[in-house]
Amino acid sequence: ISREIPVGQMAEQRNRTFRAQAVVLRHVEYGEADRILTLFSLERGKFQAIAKGVRKIKSRKAGHLEPFTHVSLFLAEGRNLAIITQAETIRNFAGIKADLKLTGYAAYAIELLDRFTQEEGRNPELFQLLVETLQRLEDDPEPLTSLHYYEVQLLALLGFRPELNKCVACGKKIEPVDQYFSPKLGGVLCPNCNAKDAQAWRISMPVLKYFRFFQRSAYSQVRGRVIPAQVEPELKALLERYFTYLLEYGLRTPKFIQAV
Repeated sequence: ISREIPVGQMAEQRNRTFRAQAVVLRHVEYGEADRILTLFSLERGKFQAIAKGVRKIKSRKAGHLEPFTHVSLFLAEGRNLAIITQAETIRNFAGIKADLKLTGYAAYAIELLDRFTQEEGRNPELFQLLVETLQRLEDDPEPLTSLHYYEVQLLALLGFRPELNKCVACGKKIEPVDQYFSPKLGGVLCPNCNAKDAQAWRISMPVLKYFRFFQRSAYSQVRGRVIPAQVEPELKALLERYFTYLLEYGLRTPKFIQAV
């Protein structure tokens, strides 16, 4: 005996399921065999979902739901969390996972995105930047350049793009001499105005030039660029310090990168 399902009920069932293309940011163990995953998706931005039974030996989903993996998901709306019913890897970034240094870079990129975002809806530009950065870290000859480009572009997408071409106090165009960087005022202070922020950090002109280059350039112009050895440590320290100021606490992954 067959029973027809009312049209309204069928529509409700369809509305309770959805597809998502996502990157796995992190996961925590839950219960005896489940995991709760934090995902950043094209369709919904950041959200959490549960993968039931994924820690069982015979689970078919486990290999698709590791951190850094770019995955296609089919999910059902649950009472508190979405439930992952199907998962298929788009790209697993095996080259990153096989290299400790690249793993550190990828973990840093993901930690930045995770710390700065909430579950507040879709942001396709951020999703695209994350996926492209993971691809670049794996494929490009200068992964550290790719990482710094990501940091600078991330600042812009988050609404923290600093002013690097004119003094944020007097408005005059920056001259080719060492300057000061004020996170509080949102950009560069010229030597005549550095007293406007006693906590401003000195920034050399070569570092400022690379900062501006990453800020204004398409990645095709940046790819493969080798950052000079005398510039890289200062640029790295400046960006990490700026992120720490914005977040009001330090990140965990830079210590891991330094250790490896």
